[in-house]
Amino acid sequence: MSRYLIEPFDASDRYATEHYQGATGRNWWRGDPALRLLMRRHLGEGYGWAEPYLDQLGELTGGLIARCAEETDRNPPRLEKYDKWGRDVSEVVMPPSFETARTALMSNNFTSPAFAAEAVANGADPRALGAAWTYLLDQADIGMGCALGTGGDMVVGLAEKYAPADVLERVRTIFANGFYSGEAAQMFTERTGGSDLAALESAAVPDGDAWSLTGFKWFASNANGSAFVVLAKLPTGDIKPFLVLWERRDGTRNAVRIRRLKDKLGTRSVASAEVEFTGAEAFLLAGEGSGSGLGTMMQLTNASRLGVAMMGAGAARRAFVESLCYASAREAFGRRLIDQPLMRRKLAELIVETEAVQALVFDGLCGPRLRLAPALIKLRAARLGVTAASDAIEIHGGNGYIEQWPVARLLRDAQVNPIWEGGDNILCLDVRRAMLREAAHEPFLDRVAAALDQAPAAEAATTDLVRNRLDDLRKAITAWSALAPDVAEARLFPLAQFMADVYGAALLLEQAGWEERAGHGPRKGLVARLYADTHLADHGPLRGIDRPAEELEHFDELLSGAFAD
Repeated sequence: MSRYLIEPFDASDRYATEHYQGATGRNWWRGDPALRLLMRRHLGEGYGWAEPYLDQLGELTGGLIARCAEETDRNPPRLEKYDKWGRDVSEVVMPPSFETARTALMSNNFTSPAFAAEAVANGADPRALGAAWTYLLDQADIGMGCALGTGGDMVVGLAEKYAPADVLERVRTIFANGFYSGEAAQMFTERTGGSDLAALESAAVPDGDAWSLTGFKWFASNANGSAFVVLAKLPTGDIKPFLVLWERRDGTRNAVRIRRLKDKLGTRSVASAEVEFTGAEAFLLAGEGSGSGLGTMMQLTNASRLGVAMMGAGAARRAFVESLCYASAREAFGRRLIDQPLMRRKLAELIVETEAVQALVFDGLCGPRLRLAPALIKLRAARLGVTAASDAIEIHGGNGYIEQWPVARLLRDAQVNPIWEGGDNILCLDVRRAMLREAAHEPFLDRVAAALDQAPAAEAATTDLVRNRLDDLRKAITAWSALAPDVAEARLFPLAQFMADVYGAALLLEQAGWEERAGHGPRKGLVARLYADTHLADHGPLRGIDRPAEELEHFDELLSGAFAD
């Protein structure tokens, strides 16, 4: 026996696995007091009827769907290009984990026509329920959200208006379970780029009462769908949307070929592909006039932008929960991370920013239809998803950089949101287009002013601050409109950010007013105050360093309204 006795390593209790439970395995509805209050506001009398469904969905998304998302990320879709006889079948094979999650979600589908009708009959707004459904899903798997929701509203909306009767009937059958059924895809982007429509190369020519479409799409999300909206040029040079179905009218395979699936950074649960059309049967989704159909399509694209913004909000919420769970369990320098001032400051920031984009996205989906809103909301929410996921990795330290922990995938997935449906620059150009062509800033400014009218009296100082910044925003728009074209374009980004700052602060104050009048306390006023202080206050030459740390003083109040264990 050795004369040197080496003591066995003491496996400290701090390494116990159960101490590091993250978001997975929790009920995401019960754990989100802010969402519950938001749904009380939007559902009103229908809340009591809807709550059991929301509770069941919270259990499903935090459990089965979250676990399936991890498995699908490790074993993504694959392409079966040819059958045993060498024929091109271009079949996308989805992994069992994806199919399991999809089946469960379709059995709890808040976006189906049947569920929406039942909600209306029970006094609940189906728009709010659909928003909550996607918000909870996106916390588990942005890719699944894309796979189920890519362009379904666009396909059905355009088909209802333009498709021949027999084709429309087929579309209605395909989407009988609602837009979120995983049967649609948008195919706009080519190797020449996604936003420069003049460079489009795909072309369509008349073929009887249909069209023959030939072209190559470089990015096609959800390539395993059954119905596609495809942009192509007419012989006149006009660019129009077309409907292409996986099968022709006669039931045979359409001339749609998948060249390969994209090997992506993230969102691996949605099958993105390069798709070739070789004389595919297509149906014009537009009228005869120049540009006809594109306007309708752009309206539907704005709806898709709100969907992507919701993905950013979902990513931010998941990042916060994972960060909070880890910081509550991890110890450093003799104290839990969550008990240390710098960590509390970061967690408070995540709470405030996440609730602000939550208010923005739900207003965009459930509030008044504003032409400027989708671009501004996506600009803010999609970017927050990335920065919050990055924060979550930093909070986890080296563990966060390891794929066995949940936040590495979260960052990989969130990075696509600023790209989908237009990057920041494209969104800013859309803001300019809406202001110059439609004076869309006027109803937007009116909406902000109306929201401030609902602010609680206790937050008078914050409300005055936001009103003053609203006046400044009006002046900024006037000054911007007088700039030389190149300078005006360069200044679009700070102008749009200014709009989003004021919009978010006003919506938080509006929500704070409702919560206080409904007897739910003043917490949202605190959130609004902290948000406005960060985004709109002038802190002088010391940058607010000498100010009281309200986020630390009221941290427990902030946290209690953001997370329930």
